[in-house]
Amino acid sequence: MKAQLQFDFLVNKENNTITLKREFAAGRQLVWDCYTKSELLDQWFAPKPFITKTKSMDFREGGHWHYAMIDPEGKEYWGWTDYTKINQIDFYESKDAFSDSEGNKNTDLPQAEWHVSFSDKSDNTLVETTITYKSLSDLEAVINMGMKEGMMSTLERLDELLDQMSK
Repeated sequence: MKAQLQFDFLVNKENNTITLKREFAAGRQLVWDCYTKSELLDQWFAPKPFITKTKSMDFREGGHWHYAMIDPEGKEYWGWTDYTKINQIDFYESKDAFSDSEGNKNTDLPQAEWHVSFSDKSDNTLVETTITYKSLSDLEAVINMGMKEGMMSTLERLDELLDQMSK
């Protein structure tokens, strides 16, 4: 039986932030790769039963990731991430938005700045993600869209992928 891995979902309405702290039973390089390589992101970055498909990705400062989460009926929900700062294997910062299939950002839906850091925790890796929204209404909108449940399901998929990769 596996030990319980840390998972914290903290909402700060004064700062319009969500902070996720999630521990993974894998080394930092492997977890970093799962967050920064499209062929691995496509295997886990969506809550069940959705799948992810990358249209384009250029993981570098000034680069982007354009992807869709696809539901079982085939409906696509597009996203766009701009990478603003990268310190290999330690952290990256990005700006995240909903978009269309051509990469045009939807300014009517919440956009956010992400800071994702990776650190060693014994033999495991701790990923701390701070997501900052422009307003309290944007923060509350994503919470009401099911952000906590979606992230829990998505990160469980990463657990499954890491388990498969370590065999």
